Amino acid sequence: MEHSNTIKFIPANDLKKYYNVFGHFYSIYLNSEDKIDCRSVLEIVAKNITQFDIDSLKNQSPDAIFIMMNPGSSKPLEEVDNNISWENINHLETSLVPTKPDTTQYQVMRVMHYCDWHHVRVLNISDLRNPKSGEFVRFYSKLENKIGFTAHSLFDDKRTAELELKLKRKRSAPIIYAWGINKRLDPLIERCLDKISKEPFWGLLKNNTDNKYFHPLPSLQKAKETWVKNLLVQLNIKPA
Repeated sequence: MEHSNTIKFIPANDLKKYYNVFGHFYSIYLNSEDKIDCRSVLEIVAKNITQFDIDSLKNQSPDAIFIMMNPGSSKPLEEVDNNISWENINHLETSLVPTKPDTTQYQVMRVMHYCDWHHVRVLNISDLRNPKSGEFVRFYSKLENKIGFTAHSLFDDKRTAELELKLKRKRSAPIIYAWGINKRLDPLIERCLDKISKEPFWGLLKNNTDNKYFHPLPSLQKAKETWVKNLLVQLNIKPA
């Protein structure tokens, strides 16, 4: 994909030609009947890199790590039968499968293009798959407050070893906060920051807040373009 002298908003159909997406999908059984669909990590990889083994991606060092709210509408492109009980969540093994990207991931690809990154890892403050942010917030609150299940978050104490592996990256690779500005995310955000606050980070902070970083996918098209441009400015990236 050729660079231009301006920051062009690259169409999704063009981005699909240049990037592959792989995710780890799993389901948690809270009891014998209730099952929750989750995704623990997403790997976005340029198609032009040398042939690689999908499973090896989880052990590779990405060019950047994005931390967002939750997996949204991202779906596996093949059937996944990967179940675990909530008591055994700390034994979760990562197995990657080809994934259908959602519109948020195209925003990440746009940043990848201008930064010349070949591999970006996406983590979330919750693994719960739900494309509707309002429903997601209500559901995670119910899980935590009524059931006491907090390990749907990678930043929970039960998943410390897993988090350490997923945070491994290239020496100069930035961590980018992009989990959104909903106040009801505070318990998840605080849990995340307790684990990684000493790491250098980037992100577009909402005015008059200290932990609300704008999500890559605002509702208005102009705002989507502005998010990409402003993050590139922060990263000191200029089009070639």
